[in-house]
Amino acid sequence: MEKKGFSSVDIAIIVRELEDIIANSRINKIYQYDKSTIVLKIHKKDNPQIRLVMEAGKRIHLTSYVLTPPKNPPGFCMALRKHLSGAWIDKIEQFAFERIVLLYLRKKVGNWKLVLELFGEGNIILTDGKDKILQAMIFKKMRDRNILRNEVYQFPPSTSKNPFTIKKEELKQGLNEKGKIEIVRALARLLGVGGVYSEEILSRANIEKTKLCENLTNSDFQAIFDSLQDVLYSIKNLKTHPSLIMDENNNIIDVIPIKLKRYEKYKFKPLKNFNEAVDKFYLRDTAQKKATSGGKTDKLSKKLRQLERIIDEQKQVLEEQKKNITQNKTFGDTIYTHSNELQILLKIFSINNRAGKNWTTLFNEVMNAKMEGKTPANLVETFDSRNLLANMNIKGIQFTLNLRKNIFENAAKYYDLSKKAKQKSDGASTALKISLKRHEDLKQKLKLIIDIDEEKPEQILSELEKTKIKSKKWYEKFRWFRTSDNFLVVAGKDSVSNEVLIKKYTDPQDPVFHADITGAPFVVIKVKEKIASEKSLSEASEFAAALSRAWREGAGTADVYWIKPDQLSKSGPSGEYVPRGAFVVHGKRNWVRNVPLKLAIGLINSDPDLTFIGGPVSSIKALTNYYVILIPGDVKGKEILKITMQSLIVKIPKNLKEKILKTSFEQIREFIPYNKGRITNN
Repeated sequence: MEKKGFSSVDIAIIVRELEDIIANSRINKIYQYDKSTIVLKIHKKDNPQIRLVMEAGKRIHLTSYVLTPPKNPPGFCMALRKHLSGAWIDKIEQFAFERIVLLYLRKKVGNWKLVLELFGEGNIILTDGKDKILQAMIFKKMRDRNILRNEVYQFPPSTSKNPFTIKKEELKQGLNEKGKIEIVRALARLLGVGGVYSEEILSRANIEKTKLCENLTNSDFQAIFDSLQDVLYSIKNLKTHPSLIMDENNNIIDVIPIKLKRYEKYKFKPLKNFNEAVDKFYLRDTAQKKATSGGKTDKLSKKLRQLERIIDEQKQVLEEQKKNITQNKTFGDTIYTHSNELQILLKIFSINNRAGKNWTTLFNEVMNAKMEGKTPANLVETFDSRNLLANMNIKGIQFTLNLRKNIFENAAKYYDLSKKAKQKSDGASTALKISLKRHEDLKQKLKLIIDIDEEKPEQILSELEKTKIKSKKWYEKFRWFRTSDNFLVVAGKDSVSNEVLIKKYTDPQDPVFHADITGAPFVVIKVKEKIASEKSLSEASEFAAALSRAWREGAGTADVYWIKPDQLSKSGPSGEYVPRGAFVVHGKRNWVRNVPLKLAIGLINSDPDLTFIGGPVSSIKALTNYYVILIPGDVKGKEILKITMQSLIVKIPKNLKEKILKTSFEQIREFIPYNKGRITNN
C-alpha cells in the first residue's frame, strides 16, 4: 500500500465531510485499540451510529467496522472517558491547512479541545478551555515546544504557507527563493501539500516536475497558481471523486479524494465519499496488522537476530579454545623437546647460581651471550623483568618461560591450560549445538508464521467485513415484520418510539392498530398509496395483540381496533393530560375481536449467515419452513430464549446446524414479547 498517512489535502477533505456529520453530536463511548488509535462512538439525533477513528500520525475518518477493544482500557483512554463521556462536539476543523485536526467539545461544566497531530509519530492531546494540556497520548519535551501536563498547548512552528490564503506574488517569491531546487520539491515544502499533490498541481499546469525553480517563467508561475486554485476549488466545494486505486492484480495501493493524473492508467473503485473510501483502505491495513499475529513475526525476528549474534560469539569462543588447546600443548611439548637447553637457562637464574647478582645483571649477561650466538641464550627474545619471565622463540614457536619454576612446572602449566581449553571447548561446542538447534526451530517457526500470514490478511479481511455496521432502515429502530403480501408493518417499542412512529413515520393513508388494553404499542401498516389487504389487516391485528400487555398477563385473545391517523390527537378532554406515547382516539373504530395471541420466530438461510425473523404466524410461514410458534406462558428470561433456539435447531437441516450453533440465542430476544412465553405446536 502506498499511503502511509494523510496529507494536508486529505485532511482538508475529510474534515469538510465531517463538519455537518459530527457537529452537535454527543460522545457516548471512547475506545482505545492500540497505543496510537482511539475510536469515539458518537450519537446524533435521527442519525445512524457514528464511529470516528483517530490514529495519531496517520488518519482520521468515520468507520463502519466494529473491532474488539482490549479488555483493560489503557490509562489514556480512561482519562478521555473521565473528561469527555457525554460531551457535545460543537465543531471540527483543520488548523491552518496543517496536518492537525481540532475537535471542540463542551459539557455543562466546561470546554475542551481534542488535538490530533497527524505529522511524524503523531499525538492526541486533550486541553481545557484555556488550552492547558490535561492529557496526551505521548508526553515529551522538544526543541521548539513541550507536550507536558499543565503547560499551555502550542502548535508546532509552521514551515509552509497556507495555500488557501497565499497570493500569486507570494507564491512566485517563495518559489524564486528556492533557486536550484526542483519545483516539485519546492512546491511541496512551500505549500505543505505533500509530494503527491505537488506533482498533481504541476501535472495540471503542464510543467515538468524536475524543472529548477530558477528556470521558471512568469507563465509557469501563472499556470501553477491557476492549477493550485483548481485543486483548492475541489476541496472547498467538495467536488471530489473518492476512489480506491488498484494495481493489475486488483490489490489496493492507494486511496484518493480527487482524480489524480498519476493514476489515470490504473483501475479504480469509486465510493460515495472520502470517509468511506479511507475506511475501506485502512480496513485492509488493519487486516495486515492482525495478520502479523499480534507482533509475533517481529518478536521472533528479533529473537532470531539476537540468537545469531550469540551463535557468532559462541563460534568465536570455540575457535579460540581450539587454538588454545593446540597452542598450549605445543608449548608444553616444545619445553620437553628442548628441556636440556632450557634447563641450562633456568639454572642461570636459580638461587644457587645467582651468587648475589640481581635480576637485571643476569638478564644483561644472557642478552650479551645471545649477541655472541651462544646456546641457550640465543633462544631468548626478551625478558619481562617485572614478572620474571623469559620470552622464548624456538623454531618460530613463541612462549614464555617462568624463571622461578623448573622445566617440569613450566611444561605442566601449558598442559593444564590445554586441558582447561579442551573443557571450555567441549562446553562451547555443546552450547553452540543447542543454539544452532534453537536457531533452526525459530527459523521454521518464523517461516510457518510468515507462510500463514501471507494467507491471513484475506481471511482476516473477510472476518472484519462481517463486523461492518449495517446501515439500518428507519423502521429497524422499531418492531416490524412484512405481511404475507409484503406490506411493511411497524410497531412502537415504548412511549417514546410510539410517539415518534405516529408523528414522524405515519402517513395519512396508513392504518393504525392498537389493542384494547392499557399498555399496548401502536402498530402501523405502511401502505404507500395502496390498499391493505384483509390478510395484512389480520396479521397487523395479531401483531398488535401479541405485543400488548395481554401477552404478559397470559391471556389467550385480545380485541384490537384500527383507525386512520387523523383520528389520533394529543388534545384530551379539557384539563386532561395526555402522556407521551399516548393519543386520544376520535371517531369510529374498526374492531377485530378475539384476536389469538401467538407469534412465530423463524430462520432464513441468507449466505453467509442465518437470519432470524419474527411476526404473525402466517407471515413467517410465507417466508420459511423453519419456524416455531410461541404463545403466552410462564417460561421467561434466558430459559425461554434457550428453549426457542433448541426448538429451531431440531427443525433445521443438518447442514445449517453448525451455523446456528455459532449464533447467540440473544438475537431472538426482541421477537418474544416481554421475554416470556412457551412453545406450542398449534
